[in-house]
Amino acid sequence: MGTKTILIFDDDVNILEICSIVLEHFGYRVAISETSHNVIERVAEVQPDLVLMDNWIPAIGGVEATRLLKAHPIYHAIPVIFSSANLNLEKLAQDAGADTFLEKPFDLDVLESTVKKMLA
Repeated sequence: MGTKTILIFDDDVNILEICSIVLEHFGYRVAISETSHNVIERVAEVQPDLVLMDNWIPAIGGVEATRLLKAHPIYHAIPVIFSSANLNLEKLAQDAGADTFLEKPFDLDVLESTVKKMLA
C-alpha cells in the first residue's frame, strides 16, 4: 500500500509546520505549498493522495484552486479537505467542490481523524 502523501496548501508557515509535524508523526508523507495559482503543477509534481486546502491562500484562493483541481481530467478524484476560519466554511467548501472541510483553528486530533477518513 505504501505511504500516503498529503499536499498542504496554506500561506501560514506556522500551520504548515504544525500540520507537517503531526501528519508525519502519523506516518504520512507531507508536501507543502504557500501559493495556490500553481495548484495543478504542484499536484502533478507531488502526486498526493489527499490535498488540504486553505481558503485564503494567494494568489487565486482556495475555492478557485480546488475548482481547478476538481475540473482536471487526471487529478479530479484526489480528495480535498477545505480549511478556513470563515463562518460560511461549509458553503465555501461545497462551492469549491471539496470533499469535506475543517474549521480553523482545528484540533489536531480532528485533523488526523478527518485525514484518515478521507484516505480510507
